[in-house]
Amino acid sequence: MSPLLSKWIRFSPPQVLVLGFAFIILAGSLLLMLPISSSTGDSLPFIDAFFTATSATCVTGLVVVDTGTYFSTFGQVVIMLLIQVGGLGFMTMATLFALVFKRKISLKDRLLLQEAMNQNTMEGIVRLIRKVLMYSLIIESCAALLFTIRWSFDMPFGRALFFGIFHGVSMFNNAGFDLFGEYRSLTQYVNDPIVNLVTMFLIVSGGLGFIVLSDLIEFRQRRKLSLHSKVVLSMTATLILVGALVIFVFEFTNSNTLQPLDWGGKIWSSFFQSVTPRTAGANTVDIGGLRQATQFFMIILMFIGASPSSTGGGIKTTTFTILVGAVISMIRGRSDLVLFRYRLAQERIFKAVTITMLALFLVIAVAMVLSTTEDASFLSILFETTSAFGTVGLSMGLTGKLTIAGKIIISFTMFAGRLGLLTLAYALGPKKGKELYRHPEGKMIIG
Repeated sequence: MSPLLSKWIRFSPPQVLVLGFAFIILAGSLLLMLPISSSTGDSLPFIDAFFTATSATCVTGLVVVDTGTYFSTFGQVVIMLLIQVGGLGFMTMATLFALVFKRKISLKDRLLLQEAMNQNTMEGIVRLIRKVLMYSLIIESCAALLFTIRWSFDMPFGRALFFGIFHGVSMFNNAGFDLFGEYRSLTQYVNDPIVNLVTMFLIVSGGLGFIVLSDLIEFRQRRKLSLHSKVVLSMTATLILVGALVIFVFEFTNSNTLQPLDWGGKIWSSFFQSVTPRTAGANTVDIGGLRQATQFFMIILMFIGASPSSTGGGIKTTTFTILVGAVISMIRGRSDLVLFRYRLAQERIFKAVTITMLALFLVIAVAMVLSTTEDASFLSILFETTSAFGTVGLSMGLTGKLTIAGKIIISFTMFAGRLGLLTLAYALGPKKGKELYRHPEGKMIIG
């Protein structure tokens, strides 16, 4: 065994994930710098190529150059491949090749897959990866077909086909990249039911997580859902409905967003803008034209994000559910947190609090630093920071104006948001085993 391979094997699963994503980003940056990647034949500066590759690999969607007009077909294909690898995870793609070439999945590979999919056990991990690949291919293919049929009325069939494939991959992986140019996203389809429905379905299905998708597809045979799926589905539905209602009320009389639209357009827009902060990044109205109350509300939705084992970011819906449940339990004077008649272990509550506090510290720290490097309002900086952490991709217009320091900071934030703060923490300092002793209990006043 070579010394290099020996050193690689000694890396912990979190360290391998961090290094693997970093390698993909670097490779993508070099490809996007090539003259063949731009429509004009010019070479993209490294910092812009690095930012774009990071945004694509971390399935975010923040862009410093217009994807639809600046990049050539080759460059757009590179971005699409980075989105696919980043959304499903490089270990998932590596497992695909291993299965195709009938290579045995080693214990080390299974440990990496367990970490990448955020699972508690290795049991059934390869079977889960097979489902991930199959579900992703089927959903993206069906969406690409529907998009192609719809857009073939607006453009030549070949272009509509490429647009369909690109946006099917981008939206299912919650990336938010689009090819319509001029940073318009899907604003020209604000009243289009097909584009709205297909896009929202892709965003939600990608954000639910593959475990939930598997539970839903196998529900007819098993006739039951896991606790995880029940929590994810109920919280996702709640956030979408509440979000749509809040956006509808706040923006109903806003001349820059909903007021000019008919009732159908108002409803479509309200639901779309409620779904897209779940780490998707596409939009059908001008985000910069929203009222400040709506923008701040979307920051909250972006911070919560999608669900575990999905293509999305944020602190995750399950984490938010545990926090809300813990608060309600404390108010009611109960010592246990019970969800759907199941009691959650204290370890789960501690993990939820840890993830939330780390996320808050990161978002606050990055926003404070950007306030000194960027010439913009604090709300737009906070919006951009949360969008990067949640791997959302929505922007109030700050991305294209970022300084070099700002681009580096936002790139790191996207990277941290995609991998997860606990994974980064474990990669920098591997977690130690359980303590063999307990300290005496102390008492202190709280509240």
